[in-house]
Amino acid sequence: MRTKKWLQTGLAAVMASALLIAGCSGGNNGNKNSASGNDGEVSTEPVTFTYFGFGANKDTMASDTTIGKKLQEQTGVDWKMEYVVGDGSTKSGVMIAGGDYPDVISPVGELAKLLDAGAYIPLNDLIEKYGPNIKRVYSDYMNKITNEDGNIYILPFTANVNGYLSPPDPSSTFWMQRRVLKEFGYPEVKTLDQYFDLIEKYQAKYPKVDGKDTIGFATFAGTAGEFFTITNQPMHLAGYPNEGGVLVDMESHEAKLYQGTEDEKRWLAKLNEMNGKGLVDPETFTANKDQYLAKLTSGRVLGYVNYSWQINDATNNLRSAGNDDLRYVALPIVFDEGIKDAYVDPPSFVNNRGLGISVSAKDPVRIIKYFDNLLTDENQKLVEWGIEGETYTKNAEGRMVMSEEQLTNRNDNDFKRKFGFAYFDYEWPRYGDNSVYDDGNAHVPFNQPEVAAINYTDGDKTLLKAYNLKTFSDFYAEPVERPWYPAWSIEKEPGSPEQLFSQRAGDLQQKYYPRMVLAAPGQFEKVWSEYLAEYNKLDAKGYEEFMTNKIKDRIDGKW
Repeated sequence: MRTKKWLQTGLAAVMASALLIAGCSGGNNGNKNSASGNDGEVSTEPVTFTYFGFGANKDTMASDTTIGKKLQEQTGVDWKMEYVVGDGSTKSGVMIAGGDYPDVISPVGELAKLLDAGAYIPLNDLIEKYGPNIKRVYSDYMNKITNEDGNIYILPFTANVNGYLSPPDPSSTFWMQRRVLKEFGYPEVKTLDQYFDLIEKYQAKYPKVDGKDTIGFATFAGTAGEFFTITNQPMHLAGYPNEGGVLVDMESHEAKLYQGTEDEKRWLAKLNEMNGKGLVDPETFTANKDQYLAKLTSGRVLGYVNYSWQINDATNNLRSAGNDDLRYVALPIVFDEGIKDAYVDPPSFVNNRGLGISVSAKDPVRIIKYFDNLLTDENQKLVEWGIEGETYTKNAEGRMVMSEEQLTNRNDNDFKRKFGFAYFDYEWPRYGDNSVYDDGNAHVPFNQPEVAAINYTDGDKTLLKAYNLKTFSDFYAEPVERPWYPAWSIEKEPGSPEQLFSQRAGDLQQKYYPRMVLAAPGQFEKVWSEYLAEYNKLDAKGYEEFMTNKIKDRIDGKW
């Protein structure tokens, strides 16, 4: 159905796309950082549009933030910003059923469904007429943001500009409380067995924290939409970056599922063993996000698995509390000593996360002009660095730096929301995190070496010194280039065999993971066999073939 609908507009779209690409190829000079588009001044008539994000955040009016107010002064545009509560799939279904959408939508994992419902308008013509900055930022990515029907529907968040700057402080998914490492003299912790052995020793020595039971290990698996937190780990433990459900061979580029393999079994068997020893949080499959984050900030949890972006509020709160021993450090955990970790992402582009204009939008021209204005160097510095003299300063060499007070504010959750960093530094058209400005400064403050250096607390310095490291990146192996990366961003059309496979395979994981992890000692093998029998009824081979073909397409430049 979607293909048919797209074909109806395909010819016009291809023509628009051709014009757009042509415009990009010759449009980088003279228009750089223009704030007015191609047709004159931006209207500043007051107007309020609606924004809906399927990512986690708190609702606000953009004009209630410093950044939103600044942008409103430039454009006259305010935003009523709302975010999903509960299950995103249910919310997108309600939107589609009603056919009434907010002006713009950041779909996160709901993109395929919203595209299939025709929720977005093509942006091609709007970009061509009103988007000189959009064309500048996305010029190298046009083939990756243009759909098969020739249309552009969303503007992604990861278009790196002016090269690629590696982050000084990446992280893995396995976190350990620092006092555990400190207690045992900062030992090397490389394997899964070493990781849990240390937690077990510490919990045996300190079973209580402030009169409450110590929690050996916790996961985010109880939170709606976050179950991948626990299912992704066999991939990382086997020495692969986050590709979603598959491991991609570096030579043949064949994609193989790790679900139903010895890697998945080994991970779950270890969790079952640790649960038998009382190390796994009994609420690991039931605690909601607030309950989970409260546990992390309580100081009771010794280890957990999470991507850092899932728990920023908790880690910032722990840092603000000032007790480095209760903070966590991410470690490059793998199954065996001989496995090279791959936690640091190679240069990549994610084309299925972005912001698009809905078919219900009241004024798409005004909105695309807002997007374009947002993509000037000046406004990209505003949304990431803030205001010079207030949230950052420049040294004599023109380098953007921060004082300790400015840095403390930048790490404070309440300040970030009040100023607007928590709303505008992601989920809007933007430079990718690894971008560099023409003046040589990093786009993201914490990628700026001068900022990263003073961002370290005394506890950070003590830990790095104990391991003889200069930065936290020294914990990890260098990333290996993967031109298709990340495979998880390959979209599966709703109702297609591969989408149905993903849904059914995921349903099995949600059904059987709690049973396997929490099974009584001696019962794990029985439940694993049941799980495997059900999984083997699915068409895993067909899914692998689909992913392999898509990966090879990407290598050939066909995104």
